[in-house]
Parts: sequence; C-alpha cells; structure tokens
Amino acid sequence: MIDKSDLWFVIIGLGVGSYFLRFAFIGLVGSRQMPPWLLRHLRYTAVAILPALVAPLIVWPAATDGMLDPARLAAAVVTLTVGLITRNVFGAIFAGALTLYALLYLLG
Repeated sequence: MIDKSDLWFVIIGLGVGSYFLRFAFIGLVGSRQMPPWLLRHLRYTAVAILPALVAPLIVWPAATDGMLDPARLAAAVVTLTVGLITRNVFGAIFAGALTLYALLYLLG
C-alpha cells in the first residue's frame, strides 16, 4: 500500500504537469496560427489513442496473466474487420463484444 503523503504528492504532481502541458498549447500557442503540417498530424492523434489503449489488453490481457488469449485476439480481428467494412463504430464495438463473450462462453 502506498503512503498517503506519497499518493497526494503524485496526484498533485500529475495535476500540475497536466496543467502546464495544456497551457503550452492553449496559453502559449493559442493565439497563433499553427502550421499546416502540424494541424495535419494533430488530426490523427485521437484516432491513435484508442488502439494504443486497447492493444495491451489484447496482447497481454490481465485476465489470463499475460498469456495470449484466442478469444480476445479473435474479437479484436472481428472488430477491426467490421469497422473497416461498415465504417460504423457502434457496429464494430457490438460485433467485437458479441464475439468476445461468445468465444469466452464456448471456450470456457
């Protein structure tokens, strides 16, 4: 268990760091026009966040102690395939969730 003073130190430190990181873009760059090449790259930031959050859960799932799980891998492939074919986010999420739960049920 972490000491309470260490926990609050980490929480406050992360809050201050987050504030200054946001201030760098909003306060310092907010009134200036950003170059087109930077705007082009920033468009893909939100798209890259979800795979970066999901990939470790597929490759090293905590539920299986880090072992590769065929049900989670198949659900990821189905989600990606449905998303690419239909261009429907909710359909892809639903198909992936349905595949995951069905395979977890069938494979035990």
